[in-house]
Amino acid sequence: MDDILKDKAEKIKLFITDVDGVLTDGRIVLGNNGEEFKFFHVHDGKGIQLAHEAGIKTAIITGRESKLVQRRADELSIQEVHQNIKDKIKVFNSILEKYQVSEDEVAYIGDDVNDLEILKRVGLSFTPANGVDKVKEAVDYITTKEGGQGAVREAIELLLKASE
Repeated sequence: MDDILKDKAEKIKLFITDVDGVLTDGRIVLGNNGEEFKFFHVHDGKGIQLAHEAGIKTAIITGRESKLVQRRADELSIQEVHQNIKDKIKVFNSILEKYQVSEDEVAYIGDDVNDLEILKRVGLSFTPANGVDKVKEAVDYITTKEGGQGAVREAIELLLKASE
């Protein structure tokens, strides 16, 4: 890890993630009866648990709404879950205010253009290996893992390694 990345990572107190394409592989599977399926990776869940154990708070901001996201957040003890959000920056600002953290104390992982405004403002920005090119050009770190395949865990491990 280079010194600039390490310096940024050491400051992080809050880790925020998108869902579709980050905590999942981006596929949305719809059943005949209107049910929705999402696939979450156990490694990402463990990464979030490790962040909590290290004192890093976590949050979700996603543009879609799904009971599955709330269920997974509950399983992982993620307190801040914001779904069906069209203006992610407004929610981002309210989270900063609520937890009294500055932008440089926040890490965010997102994969698409609706994440760009936050990605450009946070102290440390990530995208999964399969994030869109415009996002890849804007972030501090591109994970080797794809969304839904351990990208969140990889990002969190980088944060934890910086504080060793």
